[in-house]
Amino acid sequence: MNNRLEELRKERKLSQEDLALILEVSRQTINSLEKGRYNPSILLAFKISRYFEKTIEDIFIYEEEEHAKEM
Repeated sequence: MNNRLEELRKERKLSQEDLALILEVSRQTINSLEKGRYNPSILLAFKISRYFEKTIEDIFIYEEEEHAKEM
């Protein structure tokens, strides 16, 4: 899943550490989210969307796999 987390964080001039403190997660979690190595829990996705005042869909871009599209 792709996301706009890094872009939104930088717009607010926040470090990964700053955002991690705000969201009550580790800096490594923020880094993994931004790199696409980790998908957030639904609770974390809601916390992120509320903080940035955007919908979850505005931040996290779900792209179906090619195989799933064909079914």
